[in-house]
Amino acid sequence: MNSRTCEDVLDLLEEKEDCTEEELTLLLRCEEPQVVHRLFTLADAKRRKYVGDAVHLRGLVEFSNFCRKNCLYCGLRKENRKLKRYRMSWEEMYALCERIARLGVKTIVLQSGEDPWYEAKPFAEFIHRVKKLQVAITLSVGEREPWEYALWRDAGADRYLLKQETFDRELFARLHPDDDYDTRLECQKVLRELGYQVGSGNMVGLPYQTPEALALDIKKFQEWDFDMIGIGPFIPHPDTPLGHFTMDPEKKCLLTLKVLALTRILTKTTNLPATTALGTLVPGGRERGLRCGANVLMPNFTPHPYRSQYTIYPGKICVQEAWGGCLSCMKEMVTKLGRTIATDYGDRVRPIR
Repeated sequence: MNSRTCEDVLDLLEEKEDCTEEELTLLLRCEEPQVVHRLFTLADAKRRKYVGDAVHLRGLVEFSNFCRKNCLYCGLRKENRKLKRYRMSWEEMYALCERIARLGVKTIVLQSGEDPWYEAKPFAEFIHRVKKLQVAITLSVGEREPWEYALWRDAGADRYLLKQETFDRELFARLHPDDDYDTRLECQKVLRELGYQVGSGNMVGLPYQTPEALALDIKKFQEWDFDMIGIGPFIPHPDTPLGHFTMDPEKKCLLTLKVLALTRILTKTTNLPATTALGTLVPGGRERGLRCGANVLMPNFTPHPYRSQYTIYPGKICVQEAWGGCLSCMKEMVTKLGRTIATDYGDRVRPIR
């Protein structure tokens, strides 16, 4: 392996669409412009081959910023006393989902901090009601009991996003003082068994994170065969314990795009978003993500004044936009890239093995 070059690994990726953690690490460390360009071009070609040119739009509703957890990187953490908290009512949420469905958005993503105030049975009734709007429903509300996941699946929920953030056990423990690595994975296993399309993901540029840890993440994404994978840069929040960690934005962007590109090549048909965090980190970040393997965008439909209070990280773009403005902006973005807006529900089709 010591004699293998980055170009050799790219040859292998192009032909076999697979490589080892050690080979992934080599590419993640490589900063040669011609190698990086070739990697991104290859990822874009594999994206076109496996998922086509259509970009899926997932309408995001951030309905509560309360959280029972204290993850070191997150502005929603329980101990952030500076954050103004909010919860949307069921009726408020439903009226919002109706408006989103009328715009032709095929998937609604219901996201919050880990907020047990929203009990399982009323949530199931709400899901059943929203499902009648003829939309796919993605939930992103954290770790819950298996019976709750089952109840929501029976009510009509289609997908569940539960990001691991890192598959490095030591780093996970360091970042999550009140979380358990194996519990998180067990939740993802249960969700898969219940028939959900399951999403995971990671953050790139975390303190104490190594290229080896990122290579492990990519191989775990491949091993678990997730249906959705959210890959975004770590953006430090000043009101968290990690608020003082800094990294050059462009360097962090390039590293994030490398992880995204390699994940596309190894996972083939997985749905990969060009995250809002990428667009926040550097101008045009989402467009660059779409050129490196991404096939999903998530327009934000959280209404004012809640949108500015859902601050996982600071400086998020589009916070002051008029409601619905994010949708037209993203449609224009896709068109300028020569891509199309998907008209189906965007379910992942698993590759033939």
